[in-house]
Amino acid sequence: MHALLPILILLGALAVVLGLFVRLAARIRRRGLAGGAASAALASYEEAFRATAHQAHYEIRAQNRAQGADPVA
Repeated sequence: MHALLPILILLGALAVVLGLFVRLAARIRRRGLAGGAASAALASYEEAFRATAHQAHYEIRAQNRAQGADPVA
C-alpha cells in the first residue's frame, strides 16, 4: 500500500488540476473573456475532441458575423 500512495496522490492532483482547467475554460467561454488566440485554441480543442461543439462554434461565429458582432472574423 505504501508504494501506491505516491501514485494515488499524483493522480489525484492531476485530476484536480484538469478539473480546474475545465472550469476555467467554461467560465472563459461563458463570459466571452477569451481573446482571439484563446478562442482559437478552444475551438481547435473542441474540433479534435467534441465535433458537435466545434460545428456549433462555427455556426455561432457565422451568426455573429451576419449581425456584425464578430471581432475575430
